[in-house]
Amino acid sequence: MRGLRRVFIRDMVLHASIGVHLHEHGRRQRVRINLDLAVIDDGPGADQLARVVDYEAVAARVRRVVAAGHVRLAETLAERIAEVCFSDSRVRKVRVRVEKLDIFDDAESAGVEIERRPPKLSTRENAE
Repeated sequence: MRGLRRVFIRDMVLHASIGVHLHEHGRRQRVRINLDLAVIDDGPGADQLARVVDYEAVAARVRRVVAAGHVRLAETLAERIAEVCFSDSRVRKVRVRVEKLDIFDDAESAGVEIERRPPKLSTRENAE
């Protein structure tokens, strides 16, 4: 069995058009996004970007998802972000946390965390 490595992005704060309430439409609000990707690790090798998942490219995809337009639910945004993380076939599992930062005066954030595996993998590969 091949090993796994973790690729992550922590505390990315973006302005998103998100929310079900009328006062949330037409304005952007701060969201914090955290990603944790379980990636096939092919072991030691050349010091080349092509052999790893490029977190700069992942961050750019996340920014495009957030900028794509209004979503009602943090869950929907998390699902869309998870989906773009699987554009690299080496990603075997992704955990996405989306937090709305300016919702409650007495809480730092409210949000959702999901964990997904790519649907196209066989059952055996999903078990790894």
